[in-house]
Amino acid sequence: MAKDLTIEVAMSPDLYKYHSNDEAVVVVVDVLRATSAICAAFANGAKELIPVSSVEEAREYKDRGYMLAAEREGIILPFADFGNSPYNFTPERVAGSTIAYSTTNGTKAINMASNAYKVFVGSFLNLTAVAKAVRLQQRNLIILCSGWKGKFNIEDTLFAGALTELLVNSGFVMNDDSAKAAHDLWNLAKNNLIEYSQKVAQRSRLAKLGLDDVFDFCFTPDSTDVVPELCGKMLLQYKSN
Repeated sequence: MAKDLTIEVAMSPDLYKYHSNDEAVVVVVDVLRATSAICAAFANGAKELIPVSSVEEAREYKDRGYMLAAEREGIILPFADFGNSPYNFTPERVAGSTIAYSTTNGTKAINMASNAYKVFVGSFLNLTAVAKAVRLQQRNLIILCSGWKGKFNIEDTLFAGALTELLVNSGFVMNDDSAKAAHDLWNLAKNNLIEYSQKVAQRSRLAKLGLDDVFDFCFTPDSTDVVPELCGKMLLQYKSN
């Protein structure tokens, strides 16, 4: 009998070192807003994105002539072309483009996972497509929640629970308490996700900046079937064959 494929959830980047496995697939999620924006960018025709961890590196990419989307704590960096609202990544702006992208939490988490067998970018926007891509790998899975400055957050854990449910239904098993807790949280929220998501701290942070207009958008499942994949230092659209 084949060995069960497992799911683990790192509730924040600070906990990833306890899960890290170079032979596993990692799905990185930052619902509000980095991975939602990345999925929107590819859905609107972006060619590739470069996830950038530091402000200094982001400035270097801008100085080299790259289009730059960059923020810290929701505020656009002064030398960036635009911030990380998914609504910034319109077809007119991003189609066919290479974009350097740096955010408070999400891009750091993507780069943290770079040694894994494969790294996919997940959000509610591409939930079912990510589950399909993970199944095709036939590898154990780690879901890496970007959290908020190393801390747990609700929104990424909800996504982790939703993805876990889809994969458990196709034969994966939950391998740690974090996966079970994420799955339980998802079952509390899934029948009225938008209402439940009002609890998240990031909503008030974004509202204070007038940036909460994308909130419902980021919690709407399956608006795209694109799956961004980390290939070297670039995010490209995953191709299954």
